[in-house]
Amino acid sequence: MSEEKSPRLFSPLKLRSVELRNRVVVSPMCQYMSVDGAPTDWHLVHLGKFAIGGAGLVFGEETAIEPAGRKTYDCAGLWADRHVRAYRRINDFLKEHGATPGIQLGHSGFRGSCHGALRNWEALTPENTTSECPPWTVIGPSVPRGAKPWPKIREMDRDNIAANLKRWREATLRSVDAGFQVLEIHGAHGYLIHEFLSPITNHRTDAYGGDLYGRMRFALEVTEVVREAWPLELPLFFRVSAVDGKGGVWNIEDTVALAHELKIRGVDVIDCSSGGVSGSTDMPIVPRVPGYHVDYAREVKHRCSVATMAVGLITDALQAEDILRAQSADLIALARELMWNPHWASHAAKSLGLSDPFSVLPESYGFRLRRREAEAQMPWNQVSSKRRQQ
Repeated sequence: MSEEKSPRLFSPLKLRSVELRNRVVVSPMCQYMSVDGAPTDWHLVHLGKFAIGGAGLVFGEETAIEPAGRKTYDCAGLWADRHVRAYRRINDFLKEHGATPGIQLGHSGFRGSCHGALRNWEALTPENTTSECPPWTVIGPSVPRGAKPWPKIREMDRDNIAANLKRWREATLRSVDAGFQVLEIHGAHGYLIHEFLSPITNHRTDAYGGDLYGRMRFALEVTEVVREAWPLELPLFFRVSAVDGKGGVWNIEDTVALAHELKIRGVDVIDCSSGGVSGSTDMPIVPRVPGYHVDYAREVKHRCSVATMAVGLITDALQAEDILRAQSADLIALARELMWNPHWASHAAKSLGLSDPFSVLPESYGFRLRRREAEAQMPWNQVSSKRRQQ
């Protein structure tokens, strides 16, 4: 296959010292299966199958920088040294099978202290939880107007902000020790950083509020702290909600301004998502159509001259290839489609005409599948096939 016709989806991408074997990314997917923040065998199998299936970059789920930064008691964390070995075990497996391990660090802000997805993130209260897992007080830039009784919310003061930045630094250093090669800062979906960015949730009158640049200050300080602690040779991603809020309060122009500042501070890839700050998990401002974030990824990529990642109902190999060939994004992220088919990358390689689509799988799989293909072309199989068609 000529270089011009070879699938862009399966071309490597160099980001600083890290070379991804292809452009297929496993987007962070919260599992609600951690034990006191630590990953378990579930995570080894959940993430390991994507590496075996041929993905280039495998992100773990959003990982809290402190216990109170989780959404639920079952969410992932990296706030203690004891977590490091458990993550390293998974990362070693991912690397062994050709994938690059990535971590998404985050803080839930005032969207914490709740039950998990199967209970629709219902707020923890003394009536619906146990004494072993009591509600906790969550933090944010401001107490939301019309806040409900639960969870209890505390507005962050300068000391709280300084302590939070310290937690970002500590979690970043542990990410290095755990063997991650890509780090993403979660600045979207209504969590802490996004709460500072949006005027819907940030009513501060000090230097961390007010105009766009005041509201961006916390996000930029987190980025500076993380970039300083994260090795210079390793790439840094930042996830944004490109548009959000009732009436489009945060819009693409704001995202472009933020992306410019993030790039200056050493962010290599902007991961373009949307919605979340209003508290609606349906994110109604962006219609859920195939590739519904691609336009935002394209806008940021070309206006900021920075690499971007597209995510959101990208399920078909040709669809993914077209996004890359149109230079709308540099990476393609999938989540629920990979839950349905963890070997999506290898199937995509075959759909796109890769000369040896089984090469994206471990050789212990590849050589058997090549033999099956060869056996299917044997004369007796061809005759049998024609008879079945008659």
